[in-house]
Amino acid sequence: MSRTVKIDFVSDVVCPWCALGATALEQAIANLAGEIDVELTYKPYELNPDMPAAGEHAVEHMMRKYGRSAQQVAERNAMIIQRGKDIGFSFDLEKRSHFFNTFNAHRLLFWAHMEGRQRELKQALLRAYFTDGKNPDDTQTLVNLAGEVGLDTGRAQEVLASGEFSQEVRELQQFYQARGINSVPAMVLNDRELMSGSHSVAEYQQALRQAARETSQA
Repeated sequence: MSRTVKIDFVSDVVCPWCALGATALEQAIANLAGEIDVELTYKPYELNPDMPAAGEHAVEHMMRKYGRSAQQVAERNAMIIQRGKDIGFSFDLEKRSHFFNTFNAHRLLFWAHMEGRQRELKQALLRAYFTDGKNPDDTQTLVNLAGEVGLDTGRAQEVLASGEFSQEVRELQQFYQARGINSVPAMVLNDRELMSGSHSVAEYQQALRQAARETSQA
């Protein structure tokens, strides 16, 4: 008999480590199908909440925000690209030229969860940004992605044109920040255990099995 594990995966759609973590986690969940049932919800975290609408050039942003040299940014990008290849996620960091504001993307993801399509939209957003170089703050891009995963594009347009779900997203971000999450990805299992950082498929599988055992013993 399968056991259930609840996961809140706190992340941003312009975070490469979140893309790696989300991809590996989804693979781990698929590998354990029939053994463990997972209730996965993606929770919002903005890496750059004050990012202007025009965005900021990715290399310049990394150099400014983290004090890295252009060479260090290039080396980091090469490592990320290779890690993506290892798990089947394609990073094109030439196309992904800028960092953008992600608040609207998080609002759309919040709505998508209500519609039962959040996981699909999350993966679509990550691919659109990191593989195709699209702007996750562009309304038409977001509407198109919503349609691609089976969501109603008219309703998506309504959500984005309004301030709908703004308060909910802000409250969720404050909730996790108040509990010490100040970097992503971060995964909360069964509302108790925190697993920080991006991990391998095998490590996520191990964490899921451990959480399932603890659930059955509770």
